[in-house]
Amino acid sequence: MSGVLVIAEHRQGVLREATLECLGAALALAPMIGGEVTTLLLADDPSALAGEITGRTQGLKLYAHPELAAFNPELYAPVIMDAISALQPSLVLMPHSSQGMDLAPALAGRLGLPLVTDCTGLAWQDGALTVRRAVYGGKAMQELALKPADTVVATLQAGAYQAPAAGAVDTAAESTTLTELAPRHARRFLEYLAGAVEDVDIAAADILVSVGRGIGGPDNIPQAQALADALGATLSCSRPVADAGWLPKSRQVGTSGKTVRPKIYLALGISGAFQHQAGMKNSGTIIAVNSDARAPIFQVAHYGIVADLFEVLPKLAERFGG
Repeated sequence: MSGVLVIAEHRQGVLREATLECLGAALALAPMIGGEVTTLLLADDPSALAGEITGRTQGLKLYAHPELAAFNPELYAPVIMDAISALQPSLVLMPHSSQGMDLAPALAGRLGLPLVTDCTGLAWQDGALTVRRAVYGGKAMQELALKPADTVVATLQAGAYQAPAAGAVDTAAESTTLTELAPRHARRFLEYLAGAVEDVDIAAADILVSVGRGIGGPDNIPQAQALADALGATLSCSRPVADAGWLPKSRQVGTSGKTVRPKIYLALGISGAFQHQAGMKNSGTIIAVNSDARAPIFQVAHYGIVADLFEVLPKLAERFGG
């Protein structure tokens, strides 16, 4: 048994970025494990999605059937279980998403395999998987060494790895058109329900000015907005700010908000728990302002200012506003 099997995820005809991040992790792990990276893509027309995966995985297995257009675990699981039995991978990897949290336990339970979820780091030591996971709300990191097993199922936290560059490896693709699927019993897909229209898409911004609990309250938000306006930036926030209702949920960065990759990310008064870091750590340049020199945000920041943000904000606004 060897190699890594990545389960691709797509939604409404679009491949999810988290799949490419899983491929980045898989390609890093494969030399330690031995064997190659194989990606499994189930869809009504998988060839339409294959282009983004090609060049990022050594093997690509495409399974086509009209009823695989939208995720349904009762239809997906039997196909994936057959692939696991045939390929015998050492690791089955998928995103820690709503789909992954539904599918991974089902696969592990039905096949009697060990399962580890919400991983932020993966390594292979002495023939076994070692993982890192955030605990206590991101205030600490846990390292787990699993017992050696023929196959392990794992889910990967969004933002934990970068997607590999296109053309990183040569890909051999194989297509299968399924004539029938396992009979469904309890679930069937009805429709996608779109969320409320957002006031702004922070994921599309080149520059983000992001505020955290250190902003103090809603009355101080206009100061951050003034800086954002001076920079031609978009205002975003950490979870405590959104939970308090100081800014809309659509502005939240992090695992329970949005993953962003702006050219510049200015973090004001954000402590930087892992959940927030996972949503922004791949930004081009990260600048953090926090009065606590030990704040976790400084671990990922390229530039840091240890100071009261209310002393820094006016100077930045004056500098860029003028």
